[in-house]
Amino acid sequence: MSETSPDTDPTTTATRDIADVAAVEVITTAAVHLMSAAAVKCGLAEDGPTGTGADFLDLDEARKLITALAALVTASAPDIGNQHARSLRDGLRSLQLAFREASPFPDAPGDGPGEKFTGSVV
Repeated sequence: MSETSPDTDPTTTATRDIADVAAVEVITTAAVHLMSAAAVKCGLAEDGPTGTGADFLDLDEARKLITALAALVTASAPDIGNQHARSLRDGLRSLQLAFREASPFPDAPGDGPGEKFTGSVV
């Protein structure tokens, strides 16, 4: 059985790789994943060859994703800087409005997904 040296140990390499990533990059990457998933769940996926984006509409799931995104954006905004936070806030607001538009019974202002963190979007 061969031993793995610290320089070739995959765990050490992975740890070193993640250590080289700036916190703002990790935060924005997580936010983009949440945004993408929420957009699909709001029915905004591109039309594919076998169906429409509306086939993926799931407002219950979208609500959870948008709320998590709102919490992340709101909590991290002071630390990631205005340039990054502004674009994340814009994306979040677009998703909140898309959710409201897709909902057959829109929430009251201030009660939509993530609005307890961001305030009303209408």
